[in-house]
Amino acid sequence: MAPFGIYALLTALQGEFGPASLFWLYIVKTLLAAWMIWQVRPYVEEMRWKVSWEAIAVGVAICVIWVGTDGLYPRLAKLGEGADPLRQFGAGSIAARFYIAVHLAGMTLIVPPAEEVFYRSLVYRMLVKSDFRSMPLGRFHALSFVVTSVIFGLMHPQWWLAGIVCGLAYQWLVVSKNRLGDAMTAHAVTNLLLGIWIVWRGAWRFW
Repeated sequence: MAPFGIYALLTALQGEFGPASLFWLYIVKTLLAAWMIWQVRPYVEEMRWKVSWEAIAVGVAICVIWVGTDGLYPRLAKLGEGADPLRQFGAGSIAARFYIAVHLAGMTLIVPPAEEVFYRSLVYRMLVKSDFRSMPLGRFHALSFVVTSVIFGLMHPQWWLAGIVCGLAYQWLVVSKNRLGDAMTAHAVTNLLLGIWIVWRGAWRFW
């Protein structure tokens, strides 16, 4: 729980210490989360990347859904302007490029293991059994399957519907493969493509 919890707390604090904290606090939380994930990795057996065609297909599909349905349904929270590094640091500046590189790396390599371990492993199984580690990842439990996905979606209130679909798809990967690694890969593919699209289109509101 620690990597996800601390990462989520620092995310909530971004922007609370002035506009610049949207940027420097992101860098801090990314580096801290990377260190925490490295420390807990030997003790969390399911935190292992696995690549499959299903994971790649799901990752691409979710990115298309996330972007394609944006604005087509009501938001549950106000959508801000996002963290625009070009406006903050200047277009073409080293600082802007550094921030973009850190953000892409963070959302691609750090967010997937932190969130997948928390939602698809811990929450999904704990809703069924308090001794969650005794429940196989491949066991299907309909109520927990839906509830976990809804919780995941609501944690992305501006894109809650796409988030719920995303949660269902990633959980399906975990259950069908009986492992977490494919969901981590799908999550990474989604986030990498989304990040590239954000930078290409200047759609900083997604950040």
